Amino acid sequence: MVSKVLGVLILARNGDRSEFLQDPYSYAPSFTESTALGAVESFQLGSYLKSTYLDSSSPLHIRDMPLDPSHPIPPSKVNVHAKSGGEGAAIFDSSIALLQGLFPPTPLNKMELANGSSVVSPLGGYQYVPVDMSTEGDRVLEPWTDCKAFKKHVSEVYASEEFKQTTKDAEHFFGSVHDYMFGRPATLVDMWNVYDYLNTQLIHNQSFAFRLPPTLIEQARGFADYKENAVFSDEDIAGIGNIAGRAILSPIIKSLERIAFEDDPLRILLIETSYQPFISLFSMLNAKGDNGQLTGIPNYASALAFEVLQGPAPEFRDFVRLKFKNGTDDAEFHTLHIFDHPEKSVAVTEFIYRLEHHVVPSDKWTSTCSTSWFPFGMDATMASEGAFTPFRIVLLSLIALGAIAIAYRKYTQTKRAKRYDPMREDEAQATFVNEKSRLLP
Repeated sequence: MVSKVLGVLILARNGDRSEFLQDPYSYAPSFTESTALGAVESFQLGSYLKSTYLDSSSPLHIRDMPLDPSHPIPPSKVNVHAKSGGEGAAIFDSSIALLQGLFPPTPLNKMELANGSSVVSPLGGYQYVPVDMSTEGDRVLEPWTDCKAFKKHVSEVYASEEFKQTTKDAEHFFGSVHDYMFGRPATLVDMWNVYDYLNTQLIHNQSFAFRLPPTLIEQARGFADYKENAVFSDEDIAGIGNIAGRAILSPIIKSLERIAFEDDPLRILLIETSYQPFISLFSMLNAKGDNGQLTGIPNYASALAFEVLQGPAPEFRDFVRLKFKNGTDDAEFHTLHIFDHPEKSVAVTEFIYRLEHHVVPSDKWTSTCSTSWFPFGMDATMASEGAFTPFRIVLLSLIALGAIAIAYRKYTQTKRAKRYDPMREDEAQATFVNEKSRLLP
């Protein structure tokens, strides 16, 4: 199918950074910072995206984007978001490095002044692309933090028979790796921290790299892939295990609609984030490559592209095609099959129809993450956040009064029936006691 690329939505993972620990139950993050290697990895990804979607000679050049590669990028055509929570500083740095590769400096990035002179932007025409970061509780790019339902899901994963069996299967590995962890916990529950420590040392500590036995890092990656995939995926597409994918689909679907159905200048959406949404999206979309189902942790500077394509005449329907590039060691994008679809592209309308009811936008996060029942989507945690406004208090009071009225009515009806019931006195008394006991808390 000959298609024109109308726009592209890019989900990119950050580049290399220092050791990053996470609490295995709450996934509360520790501090980390980017490295020069990570900046290079993200810059290379940006350069690849530029050659793929912005170079005029590319068959995938995005429509309505400048054909001259030295032309400054129109700001209205690009939206960039970066995760602000765990790994936030490293992720922001990665987004800047990626943008440097995607929109390199150009001497045409200049302006004319009133006195007739011209000024070129610093660094030979550096292009400053705004990056949006959430400042309070990132519920789109880090929705699993402080999510009670997700914490419950994590505990259930660790308590499952499959996880217990995998723990037994990993006993030999943990016995072998113990001497290289230097007192750090080494269990399957702590597997992310085990793998991240080993991998970080292997990259940055030459003495450690010389000592680590062969295959240990591959085994660690395998068990880390299993553990993170179990936590951040779900058999049910609407399951809480997919919270990372369900939340990030909110800006993705909105951007798809802007490109496909609205008279909107947007052509590129870039979301710089961590590994978790990749795992959830692979699960939700049932994404398959040439080697089967995609699972596990994507490499540093990986990218998942949602290409919006215009189909052939006479319909000119718009389609979505997914491609994945697994880090800098992967030379190019690979097209994925999703939803067990026989074609490598899916109509935008079908894509949205299959997913829109499972999306968790920011205003639905509280009800999705609640483990308690409250009417009208209210959550018990709202009380501590000052969310019980006078209106909600009155509403709950009316509901309570209604429940009391219903209970009182049942009580009076039972008492009235007693006068005409031909049962013996002891039976009637027993009925009265039972009805009354139902009203007790």
